[in-house]
Amino acid sequence: MDSFHEPRRVTEPIKLEDLKAVVLAREAEYRAKGIPLSGRILHVCHYLPIVATLQASSRPAILSPPATPPQQLADIPLLSSVTAVPASANTPETSPKPKWSLAARQGHAAMISGIRSLSATHEQVIIGWAGDIESPNNNSAGEKSKVPSTSLSEEDKVALEEEIANFKSEDDDAKTKTSYVPLLLDDKVAHGHYDGYCKQTLWPLFHYLLWQDVSPNSLSASFSADEHWAPYEQANAAFARRIMDVYRPGDLIWVHDYHLLLVPKLLRLMLPEVYVGLFVHTPWPSSRKEILDGMLGANLVCFQTYSYSRHFTSSCVRVCGYEVAARGIDVQGHVTAVMHTPVGVDAERISRDLMRPGIQPKLQALLKLYAGKKIIIGRDKLDVVKGVVQKLRAFAKLLHEYPEWIGRVVLIQVTSPALSDSPKLERQVSELFGSLDFVLCITILCSACAADLGVITPLRDGMNTTSMEFVIAQSKTKRSPLVLSEFMGISSNMSEALQINPWNLDDVAAAMHRGLLMSQAEKETRHTKLHGVITTHTSQTWAMNLVKLLLGIVDAQGIARQTPVLPTHRMVERYSRATKRLFLLDYDGTLAPIVKTPSMAVPSEDTLTALISLSADPRNLVYIISGRDGAFLEQHLGHIRGLGMSAEHGGFIRAPGAEKWTNFTESLDMSWMGEVLEVFKYYTERTTGSHIEVKKSSITWHYRATDPEWGQFQCRQCQDLLENNVAHKRPIEVLVGKKNLEVRPIAINKGEIVKRILYLNPDAQFVFCAGDDKTDEDMFRALQFTESSLPYTMDPPLSVSLVADEKIHTHPRVELQLTPEDFFTTAVGHASKRTLAKWHVTSPHEVVAELLQLAGVQKKVESDSRL
Repeated sequence: MDSFHEPRRVTEPIKLEDLKAVVLAREAEYRAKGIPLSGRILHVCHYLPIVATLQASSRPAILSPPATPPQQLADIPLLSSVTAVPASANTPETSPKPKWSLAARQGHAAMISGIRSLSATHEQVIIGWAGDIESPNNNSAGEKSKVPSTSLSEEDKVALEEEIANFKSEDDDAKTKTSYVPLLLDDKVAHGHYDGYCKQTLWPLFHYLLWQDVSPNSLSASFSADEHWAPYEQANAAFARRIMDVYRPGDLIWVHDYHLLLVPKLLRLMLPEVYVGLFVHTPWPSSRKEILDGMLGANLVCFQTYSYSRHFTSSCVRVCGYEVAARGIDVQGHVTAVMHTPVGVDAERISRDLMRPGIQPKLQALLKLYAGKKIIIGRDKLDVVKGVVQKLRAFAKLLHEYPEWIGRVVLIQVTSPALSDSPKLERQVSELFGSLDFVLCITILCSACAADLGVITPLRDGMNTTSMEFVIAQSKTKRSPLVLSEFMGISSNMSEALQINPWNLDDVAAAMHRGLLMSQAEKETRHTKLHGVITTHTSQTWAMNLVKLLLGIVDAQGIARQTPVLPTHRMVERYSRATKRLFLLDYDGTLAPIVKTPSMAVPSEDTLTALISLSADPRNLVYIISGRDGAFLEQHLGHIRGLGMSAEHGGFIRAPGAEKWTNFTESLDMSWMGEVLEVFKYYTERTTGSHIEVKKSSITWHYRATDPEWGQFQCRQCQDLLENNVAHKRPIEVLVGKKNLEVRPIAINKGEIVKRILYLNPDAQFVFCAGDDKTDEDMFRALQFTESSLPYTMDPPLSVSLVADEKIHTHPRVELQLTPEDFFTTAVGHASKRTLAKWHVTSPHEVVAELLQLAGVQKKVESDSRL
């Protein structure tokens, strides 16, 4: 994944039927391969699209708490919601009053319509927070009172789940396969999660805002961005548990937006084989490591634009230090793909809304009211990021720079108050243009149809449906142009709009002037192209494309090949039976965690205990097979009697009890090292923080301390140069490791050492081999036998003939006493890591724990660990 270049923008029409055909064909292919697919898609959202009102509780005399802050009116739908479960007007007074009534919740209309559209091909399950429970009574402020979550009885909760399970919105028909699963949260957790961490920390961060712009307490000495981290974690954990309640093998799971960024990792820990995608609807600049790790539990992370996905990739490299592979971001073998696909709107529904009976009379009234004047329309929530103040200042700039428009143009700004920013912004707007009245305008489509110019100028936005609704509304009227902020997720797909920087008031005013004077022919041309994009890149095609993208990484070689967890009990049983056992262990990343400074990778006390105990048993032969040089291994492990060591990826070996190292490179041509060294010097001079490590049998260029992206870019350039200009002329190979590039002789590798040890110990009856890196795959490959019948036989390997006093003719073919059940090749990393190993563990800590168990040693537990 090269994050330096943006791919060519593709704005060709997308046909929904073509996407459906691809999805269905891919599913049929996977089922034929035996990959389980249930036909269900679980969508995990912060809110259910439902408002629940408790009409009567099984617990009498519930007291209403103080009113909670009003919900933000984001993405106001074009049609008012209809109560889905009305009480019958003819219900006798003696009948029990229904416990619950449900109504559709306003907001996120594009996302919900896209999800529901998938019910034509898949069963849809929407999982979300049930929201604040409303009371049918109003408080003193005239708002609906809220029912505390602690006041709900178990009977109330069961009744709510039953009602929600039977909920049908006005957009659902009898044939739809959409069901809803509520999550009930404690009020403190729910509001600490949403009003706290989501709105006071993540939302400002993701929209490039300073905390003091949105949080009234941010200037306090006690303010902390992590103040609400605990409820954010608790809420995400609750969502993950709720998913587990309804999950079936083969379900596809899509987690939506920044409220639930920890859920993918939590699911991955509980269900290693799960198919999960994460779609982030907001912009993406960067985030903390815990957030990034949570997101990287997904198989696929998807954003609105390429730039957001590039920033995410950069964050993972810079903040977490992870590698970027061709298939995505590599986290200990689990690869997360990163893609982008913008959200659209329900174009057919908006077109139907334009035909509603009340539209035309109101449209004519609006045109009559402003007859003889040009109408500019804007529609934004009144918060900092929407740029309303900047827009009004730009309008004032228009009248100042182009005074001919004074008295000839009117700006209609449709807006709604936001929870945190309204008071301050109201003051700023009032200072510019006088007092404001907030009215929920039901003539949004009327104003869009009447406009001569649309101006949508957020300072930063992920998905903004208003601009798309404006284009559709104009299709039957004036074909008016659109001034659009370049800082919106949708802007890359709307190149025919007049794109501006909302901070540059002169440019915004000039774009308004140009739009108002635009010829009808140019309007028609621009509108036709915009309309074509918006009516083909819809919420329905977006939702189907998400299914297609997630299915695209479900293949027989990827998710379907899950390496099983190491079976400890079976291994202990085989170990106990064997009269001779081999332990072949990598060091870095296997016995010791990977660290930024290689010299700091010292063995832990538990690691030393395990190695000493195993090596002391005369039935065991224990080898450390490392890429480290002999001096490092002797310094940290040389005191262990009975421990064998191999250094420099098989270039040297020291048998247990021996004093000297055997050099396998003595008979090889090593003149290539000078040429490779010059290449590495060239790149070291141009890559700050990189360094060269020259060993006796290999040479390595390290870039762990460099700028992560630049270091990886330089590594690829260096690798290309070596492979195309040096390696093909010399008996060497170029290996890409973890933050390093190594060149070594072809004849020297860890696999050859494993073959040598196995050949010289044919009476072994148990083999435990563990490693984490690409070079360790050579060990696993050496322990694979293609023979279908036992006993296994083995010819003398090359590592025997390389030693001067060991001639091939003196070493006949040997017969091994091993069976397939005696090999425990173990990769350290995620279950989805591509490996030749039969088993896996997730960390060096687990490898050491397994060794301690085999040695019969209980792991030390420090009694004062809490101090």
